[in-house]
Amino acid sequence: MFQSLSDRLSGVLDKLTRRGALTESDVVEAMREVRRALLEADVALDVVKDFTEKVKAKAVGAEVLRSVTPGQMVVKIVNDELVAMLGSDAQPIDLHAAPPVGILMVGLQGSGKTTTTAKIAYRLTNRDRKKVLMASLDTRRPAAQEQLRVLGEQTSVATLPIVAGQTPLQIARRAEDAAKLGGFDVIIYDTAGRVTVDEELMDEVRDVKAAIHPHETLLVADSLTGQDAVNTAKAFDGRIGVTGIVLTRADGDGRGGAALSMRAVTGKPIKLIGVGEKWDALEDFHPGRIASRILGMGDVVSLVEKAAQTIDVEKATKIAEKMKKGSFDLEDLSEQLKQMQKLGGMGGVLGMLPGVAKIKGQINEAGLDKSLVHQRAIISSMTPKERRNPKILDAKRKRRIAAGSGTKPEDINKLIKMHRQMADMMKTMGRNGGMLNKFLGRTGGGPSEADLQSMQAELAKLDPKALEQLPADLKEQIAKGTPAAPGGSLPGLARGLPGFGGGLPKGLPGLGGGMPKFPGLPGKKR
Repeated sequence: MFQSLSDRLSGVLDKLTRRGALTESDVVEAMREVRRALLEADVALDVVKDFTEKVKAKAVGAEVLRSVTPGQMVVKIVNDELVAMLGSDAQPIDLHAAPPVGILMVGLQGSGKTTTTAKIAYRLTNRDRKKVLMASLDTRRPAAQEQLRVLGEQTSVATLPIVAGQTPLQIARRAEDAAKLGGFDVIIYDTAGRVTVDEELMDEVRDVKAAIHPHETLLVADSLTGQDAVNTAKAFDGRIGVTGIVLTRADGDGRGGAALSMRAVTGKPIKLIGVGEKWDALEDFHPGRIASRILGMGDVVSLVEKAAQTIDVEKATKIAEKMKKGSFDLEDLSEQLKQMQKLGGMGGVLGMLPGVAKIKGQINEAGLDKSLVHQRAIISSMTPKERRNPKILDAKRKRRIAAGSGTKPEDINKLIKMHRQMADMMKTMGRNGGMLNKFLGRTGGGPSEADLQSMQAELAKLDPKALEQLPADLKEQIAKGTPAAPGGSLPGLARGLPGFGGGLPKGLPGLGGGMPKFPGLPGKKR
């Protein structure tokens, strides 16, 4: 959603950081570009004016213009003001109340209230281990109550039984009684919507709220509607009073104006954002992390949190042990590719790394995520015996696998070569409690200085052809035999990850220079 705004702001700020010194006119010109970028992103005019004036007032100060890195200081000021505009601190759904905690969902038709209700219920059930009851108060839209019942079956969340002819107020009171009798921790009320805000809608929601006294009243707004979503939020907050906002369809190609304006205009926090159609595609809204994404600084914290939630720790541990022993087979590789897809694919992972967001377009053009699908298709077309022992794959078997996976025999050869190189490297690193163990640290606290020197010696023994594919910085350190950098960091990594100065790593061992080579992707012509 923020991609176009991110591209514009990154371009403006990059010009500032490349200059050795800044004048007041440079900052004024940059703020003019920032103002134009925010307006094009459909941010409210008053919010844009306030934002640019605050940044300008701080950026033209003597301590900034005379500092050693004035460009970086301006970037920091822009980042801080973006965070303040988005709401400073993350405010998740508040469940600190006597059970059953009531959550009232309000909003216009088509904003995604019912689906978001099911997503929140799924999240509270699976992540927070709460017993949740969903109740549909929408008696106007055809099959609205039936829709919530079906969503409840799909998410394994309890729903209030449907009784025909009841009013929204009667359903709300019946749901409250059922939640108390059933020992539920949370009850979520899905109210009716309208195409536009009208008196009848407001009166109905206000009566329900007065009867059940919900702890949270969440407005569901469609982020693709831009400033109209902000106007809707103002109307609902003024008439009913909301405690937070849930933005849906944040993964769309909207310009991000609703998210940037919502907090500043309404004063209400954005608590959650919908980033996909799957049940788990709901994220806490962290202003600091969103600001980092907008400015192209990445969002490693969210990536780690997502990995912790999606990766099967038990399977990952087993695969790590097999890697140490060098018995990493194609079934394990398929599992790794599956985990990568769960994290959002190669593009999703790389897009959250600092600096890489600027070349996201090139990543998408390279079709890395499509290649992951091809690789898994190849492995799925093999028999269990072939996956465990790729050495038995002859020309006849490869032709059969290629026909079954819709690929070519040469794609299968590339996959087997990649797997073999990965297995060989892991075996070398894990031999005799070697480099892999040392890198992880025997006590879990990271490698010691002696371990680092031993790792460097083992790296020097690696296949010269594999070493040729290493990033230039790391290759140079290995050749010189430079001792470990102070502070316990790896040789050559004190200045950051080798090859990340220009975005992506310049190469991975055994996978060729530049972008990693995947079956189905064309390489350089020989």
